This record gives sequence, C-alpha cells and structure tokens, in this order.
Amino acid sequence: MKKLSAAVLGTTVLFAASLSAAQADTITVAVAANFTKAAEQIGQAWAKKTGNQIRFSFGPTGGLFAQINNGAPFDAFLAADTRRPELLVKAGKATDAFVYAQGTIALYSKTLPVKADYARILKAADFAHLAIANPKSAPYGAAAVAVMQKIGVYQNLQQQKKIVDGESISATFQFVMTGNAQLGFVALSQLADPASPAKNIGQYWVPPQSDYPPIEQAAVLIKDTKHAAATQSFLTYLRSPAATKIIQNYGYALPKPANGA
Repeated sequence: MKKLSAAVLGTTVLFAASLSAAQADTITVAVAANFTKAAEQIGQAWAKKTGNQIRFSFGPTGGLFAQINNGAPFDAFLAADTRRPELLVKAGKATDAFVYAQGTIALYSKTLPVKADYARILKAADFAHLAIANPKSAPYGAAAVAVMQKIGVYQNLQQQKKIVDGESISATFQFVMTGNAQLGFVALSQLADPASPAKNIGQYWVPPQSDYPPIEQAAVLIKDTKHAAATQSFLTYLRSPAATKIIQNYGYALPKPANGA
C-alpha cells in the first residue's frame, strides 16, 4: 500500500510539473527604446514570479507603431507617448490603454560643463554636434526641440546644422558616448541606470518639466494577441509596487491618479 501511494504521489508530481510547463507562455512586447533597462528588469521579475517568458523588441515609438499597424505579431506595446497607443485603440487594434511612467529628458555631455552652463553652451554653439532623437518619431526628440525653443537656440542650431538626429533615444545616447556628438538630449533613465556607461562620467542638466510637454508613456494590449492571459498578467504586474519601484529607480515619475489625488 505504501509503495502504491508513493507511486501515485510521484505520478501526481510529474503531472503537476507537466501541467505547469504546458501553462507557461511566452509573450512578445514592443517597447520604446528609452525604457529598455527598466523593461528588462521588470520582465525578469515577472518571468520569475509567473514562470512565463517574455521577449522584447526595442525601438523608436513611431517605428514600433508602424510595425504594429503592418501586422507585426506583438502582444503588447509600451510606447513613449500616449498618442500612438490611443490611435491603436481608436483603430480597434488595441485595448486597455494606461500610462505606466512619465519620462524625463536630460542634456548630457562627457566633456562640457552643461550642469551649470547649459544656456551659454547652447547659445555659443561652440561644438560640432548636438544629438537628439528624431522628433518626428520619438517623443523624447520632440521634447528636446521644445526645450531648445524655450531657451531660444533651436533655429540657430538648425541653421548651423549642429543638430543630428538619432533613430531612437538609444542611438542618440550612443552618439554622445562615442564622441560623435559633444552633447545631447537623452533620457534621464539612461543616466540613472546603475550599469550606464555614463556613470561618473561628464555632467547633465535636467530641464524643468514645464519647458516641454509631459512625456507620458502608455501601454496597450494588442487585440490580436494569442497570449491574452499571460500578456494581461504582465501589464498588471507593470503597475505593481515591485514594478513601479523599478520604474522610479530608473529616473521616471509615476503617472498621477486620474482624479488628481
């Protein structure tokens, strides 16, 4: 009887393990480039908690939006704005939109004293190149243009061909780190990353939030997903205390409650 019970118990354990493996899922999420490090850390924590797996596709919000419109098989989209997710919802291609983070830009340089002298440096334009993300496809680039317009230097820098556009905020950051641009408007999250190559190198200035439109970053569930339960689980986890702590650690502000409280 004891041998039979042990055999039954062993079979039950094996069945439970097989069932768990069968229930595990893999989802694919399109993520704005600025959120790369935070997304990777959150994804690892979610996978460990749920047993599911997650793959990320990082890029400029505009480019990812175009891929989704063209039928790319993503399960969710974490954008760097609210406009593209709202367009997907209106087109019937996505649902459950919510703001998961508010981004911040920073003017960074490895060699120039931008922390205190940003205005003088930008007005003097005594540098070869200033890098920004493409303002047509990347919200961080549009924010950079707004800040330069506020300071009154954008038109002059454009005329002198000092501004170079990166395809995404990741490319912009690379321009500055490699020295191809002497300074650039990057995401604060890229500097807050503990493993950032910019750690303890150079200086940065954080423009007032009032100088550019809020960079509210929204997420949506793609309606055509074949992994709705697992994807919804990840999006729910994105709003959990564990995930929001990671989001804040990377220099993002949390979205304000809808009632303003």
